[in-house]
Amino acid sequence: MEAEILVVEDEPSIAQLEKLYLESEGFTVHLCADGASALAAAEGGTVDLALLDVMLPDMDGFTLLGRLREKHLFPILMVTARVEDLDKITGLTLGADDYVTKPFNPLELVARVKTQLRRVRQYNPGRGAAAESLDIRGLQISRETHQCLLYGERLNLTPLEFSILYYLCRNQGRVVSSEELFEAVWGEKYLDNNNTVMSHIARLREKMHEPSRRPRFIKTVWGVGYTIE
Repeated sequence: MEAEILVVEDEPSIAQLEKLYLESEGFTVHLCADGASALAAAEGGTVDLALLDVMLPDMDGFTLLGRLREKHLFPILMVTARVEDLDKITGLTLGADDYVTKPFNPLELVARVKTQLRRVRQYNPGRGAAAESLDIRGLQISRETHQCLLYGERLNLTPLEFSILYYLCRNQGRVVSSEELFEAVWGEKYLDNNNTVMSHIARLREKMHEPSRRPRFIKTVWGVGYTIE
């Protein structure tokens, strides 16, 4: 699986550990020790995925995450020693796709990177793949082009956000539990990750300009899950 990975980490030993394991899997790794150089590297347009440390010398990782999300949709994983639930929810709400806590198992980190890259390629397979487009009351989503239009206006969705919305649209009329949604989109066993699902649903609704009390598309069935009618 070829891909270019941006690693933003100011601790040299950790940066080199990530680089070693990722390169052993065939990835090209670009190391940055601060937010400014990371933003410059991302402008090159070749980054497929980024790993961001939260504690950086010039800006915190959440600020960097927000600035990257202004222009880029590639998967972003936060890597940090901070374990508070609020920090995790903050990162997910700002557009992070996953969260890894230090000290981490390098093999687990590589596995999470591969999962994110597989998701991008699964939902954006390129030319020659079978087209599957859905249109629900002005919400148009295409697996082939990886585009989503709402009343003709393009929604800038991350690969993970696209995957969530596509899965819900494909299951229109059926209530999808948080457990099913997590295991289908994240590709991992559901444990206690409801906050993760809720955070991404909230961000999707924000991008779709959905009213919180009477959403037009993604509706919550309390105690069960989510549905698009």
